[in-house]
Amino acid sequence: MCLAIPGKILEIDGNSALIDFDGIKQKVIIALIQNPEIGKYVIIHAGYAIEMMNEKDALEAIEQWNELAEEQNLDLSDIL
Repeated sequence: MCLAIPGKILEIDGNSALIDFDGIKQKVIIALIQNPEIGKYVIIHAGYAIEMMNEKDALEAIEQWNELAEEQNLDLSDIL
């Protein structure tokens, strides 16, 4: 099983980007994504952006991750 978490691209620097995971920011590799753009959402797995995602679906998934973390008494940063 793999976990893939959506995040929003804040900055792009070559093949890496700063991603916002609902307030938690991390650098990830975006070399696998065609035409990444600031403000767009991507799915992240193991430090790599693996797929673009529309905003509506991304926000729903983030809400679900936050609910899961809350149920398990975790912070979203514990999952990342």
